[in-house]
Amino acid sequence: MRSPAAHLTKFFALLCLALAASGSVFADTIYLKSGRKISATHVTQENGEVSYETSAGRLSFPLSIVDHVTHDDSSPISTAGTPRDRAANLPMAAPAEMSAMPTDPAASAAVRDGAINTDLLSKLESEASSNPSTPVTARVVAAESAAARFEISVGDFEHAVDHYNVGLRFDPDNMGLLLEAAYLHLKRSEYTAASDLLDHARRIDPDSAEVAKLSGWAYYGLNRAADAVTQWRRAMELQPDDETKKALEKAERDAREEAEYHEGETTHFRLKYNGNAAPELAHDVLKTLEAQFDEISATLNYSPPEPIGVILYTNQAFMDITRAPSWSGALNDGRIRVPVSGLSSMTDELARVLKHELTHSFVGQKTGGRCPVWLQEGLAQFMEGRRSRNNAVALSAAFEHHMEFSLLSYESSWLNLPKDTATVAYAWSLAVVETIMTENGVDDMERILERIAGGSSTEDAIRSVVHEDYSELMLSTAQFLRKAYE
Repeated sequence: MRSPAAHLTKFFALLCLALAASGSVFADTIYLKSGRKISATHVTQENGEVSYETSAGRLSFPLSIVDHVTHDDSSPISTAGTPRDRAANLPMAAPAEMSAMPTDPAASAAVRDGAINTDLLSKLESEASSNPSTPVTARVVAAESAAARFEISVGDFEHAVDHYNVGLRFDPDNMGLLLEAAYLHLKRSEYTAASDLLDHARRIDPDSAEVAKLSGWAYYGLNRAADAVTQWRRAMELQPDDETKKALEKAERDAREEAEYHEGETTHFRLKYNGNAAPELAHDVLKTLEAQFDEISATLNYSPPEPIGVILYTNQAFMDITRAPSWSGALNDGRIRVPVSGLSSMTDELARVLKHELTHSFVGQKTGGRCPVWLQEGLAQFMEGRRSRNNAVALSAAFEHHMEFSLLSYESSWLNLPKDTATVAYAWSLAVVETIMTENGVDDMERILERIAGGSSTEDAIRSVVHEDYSELMLSTAQFLRKAYE
């Protein structure tokens, strides 16, 4: 998501709001030098004291006994509908088959002591090749499915796909395997592969609600909103649920808005734009995005497997369709959504917005949707060319007053953040990413993203690559800002 302002030159004034008595920060934790910690709300620092609200009224501590204050509790931040969740920014439950306990002994034997029994799999495959009877085939399918689920659990999606493919080679009409494999492809943003599997599953069982539901995600990922609507309506007829209802409502809004939009396409992008946008602007947008695609791909050593959807709106349509916070200048929920009212050609600011949102597409897909918001936003700002020069003094002052940003608290959605809080969050996120990229290099950032994709928590990923936990990384960030800009 684009930051709340094109430039943060007023950042110091905003930060002072957090430090002054008139400011407030929700659900913080005060850490005392004695080791005690206090969860509090509306924490402020003034005249040598730290004050906060309690049920008994407002209390204060001398600043001298306070070690630091962090934004530990993310309760004001909704974790639902984060800007870059996988598959169209909506929750996507796994097929029921994936949570079912295996009953075939071959499944239990396929994974033992935290490892896949490759000898057993080879034996079962050999038996099924020479004797493709139903019982023999069932054993190899059960074993390959169990192996695939194990690979998913440890973040090795490539090998998980391989196991599903082996199972489908022996039993191509197995609905459980088809649904599980399609779901995995959806999580990897491989929408065409998922759609092909689901088309086959639909021919086997035209009345499967699971097939219709997952097909909706596949079509939405392929920027075919009208087809997604058709499938989700079918799913609601067969087996209604809240998840599908929300997905359908979102796709219907998109389909209505985009029904009369013009279209354009390049190798890596599928563009739709409101008729009020000049065709020359649409051409410039695609040309700019293609150049940015190559640069980001080289930097992050990754290329999204499907063309990325891009929608150019009027300003009002952007707010109506995305329902983004008023401070948002663009949005990426699987598709890049940008308001372009009043523009007839590419501008430097629009190019930066596009690169910011395109970075989100790369990072979100590279990490399988696991990258936290603070790292997403920091990388997006860094890739568009922002640096912390204008904010370094203010951020250093915040750190010295023990009012630094808590990375853990800002891993989830920022959609409900007030504008001032979001401004501070964007500034710290950029500073932390800039520190990693400058002090450790892009290769280490890539390794961090790979570990996140593999299932590590972000803090564990950072600890394993740069050998610092969150608190140590914040200290390094403060030191970097002072060294680089003061």
